[in-house]
Amino acid sequence: MAVQNAAVIIGVGPEKGLGAALAMSFAAKGLHVFIAGRSADKLALVAQAIRALGGSVTPVKTDATLAGEVENLFNKINESGYTLDIAVYNVDSNISAPLLETDTETFTQLWQQNCLGGFLFGKAVLNNMLPQEKGTIIFTGATASLRARPPFTAFAAAKAGLRALAQGMGREFSPKGIHVVHTVIDGVIDGDRARNQFSEYVKSKGEDGLLKLEAIAETYWAIHKQHPSAWTHELDLRPYKEPF
Repeated sequence: MAVQNAAVIIGVGPEKGLGAALAMSFAAKGLHVFIAGRSADKLALVAQAIRALGGSVTPVKTDATLAGEVENLFNKINESGYTLDIAVYNVDSNISAPLLETDTETFTQLWQQNCLGGFLFGKAVLNNMLPQEKGTIIFTGATASLRARPPFTAFAAAKAGLRALAQGMGREFSPKGIHVVHTVIDGVIDGDRARNQFSEYVKSKGEDGLLKLEAIAETYWAIHKQHPSAWTHELDLRPYKEPF
């Protein structure tokens, strides 16, 4: 049977990353997956992995902060003939900088990547989903979405903005059949990024001390499948060892 429904994930990077894990999970559920990110090489590797498992995928090189590139992504989705079921904004960019060492360029860059891109992506998704009066939009947030701690104040300001965007979208468009979700990733994800950038910290967390990629993907899918009489708007995910 031909695939009729689709998912789109923007913020797909390495094969061992959350964006890729979500794409592989959704493809395994029978959806055609549009994967988007800034690196064509990384997208190609993820697409190859999905196809090797029998999945259906279209990679589209996209910078989430550029309106024209987001428009191009959704032109391809709209022209494909697939019904878009689920969309995930998974862009995450962080820079460590004490406030007085944070210049305007850095603050603006973090806001563009973590918040503005969510706005551009969210509007495009809504324009696609509203005519069918159904669909799920998930924004991947962070602990910083709820509280700011130095030296990541600029990152927290951007992630808090993304959370506010998700709240407003949820309140406006849930009654129209669009399930808008904001997730708080409260901990470190067990992927290439963490293992390459701070391997000693990863070792110190021990078994199940980091969030497993497959476990997050399972939760995202469970949210997508919720009955509309009991929708979740926001939830947090953390390893059982993580203090909070």
